[in-house]
Amino acid sequence: MLIASAESSDGGFHPPSISDFFPPAIFQIGFLEFTRINAAQLLATAILVILLVVGTRNMKVVPGRLQSIVEMGLDFVRVNIAHDILGRKDGNRFLPLLTTMFFMILFMNLTGIIPGINIAGTSVIAVPLLLAVISYVTFIYAGIKKSPGGFFKNSLFPSGVPAALYIIVTPLEFLSTFIIRPVTLTLRLLMNMIVGHLMLVLFFSATHFFFFTAGGLWSALGVGTLAFGLAFTLFEVLVAFLQAYVFTILTAVYIQLAVAEEH
Repeated sequence: MLIASAESSDGGFHPPSISDFFPPAIFQIGFLEFTRINAAQLLATAILVILLVVGTRNMKVVPGRLQSIVEMGLDFVRVNIAHDILGRKDGNRFLPLLTTMFFMILFMNLTGIIPGINIAGTSVIAVPLLLAVISYVTFIYAGIKKSPGGFFKNSLFPSGVPAALYIIVTPLEFLSTFIIRPVTLTLRLLMNMIVGHLMLVLFFSATHFFFFTAGGLWSALGVGTLAFGLAFTLFEVLVAFLQAYVFTILTAVYIQLAVAEEH
């Protein structure tokens, strides 16, 4: 299995490059370009929608295999994220958002290991940034809804702090709560998927070089890089799941902090 993005225009192979994340357009309509990354995003969305529709179309008391898989995934988000962090009432309230966020990130992450695409739909900043903005707006909305007059006051002027220290604490709380949270949500997801793609390109392009260019005894190194590439592909499945989980659970934590009683 070779990484498609490792192919250059002359049919050769190049080392990992940031240019992989700015692929040429497959086609263009006006100023709108459709690239391989857009194809990955559409493919992930289509597979997710089909899986959920087919898996929940004819619900049975004794579920079939697909219904069981879908129910397990939905229950994981409902029980282990929404209810565990937010409680049953608020968990059910924000469950649609958290479920959508988790499965969207997971399926777009997994396109990074699909042969022929080999790049995650979340490996360009637009998707992580959009999700981070949604998370940001949601926890601010939740806080204002819970305590219209006290959310910003309690966020920026926490109780129990001597008044003289607010000159230091308030700017730090503002940066931590309203600036750093969306930035870290964006960069954590984006950087993990970028690094994963570059590592796969490195392993499989090295394998191609050792087998088909260097030849001879160098082929033994190709066996090693191929093994590492396959192992890292399996590791990327774990990373795809963990990044979806971390992003979603942090969103739930931020919402929980916003609706806490002191707010």
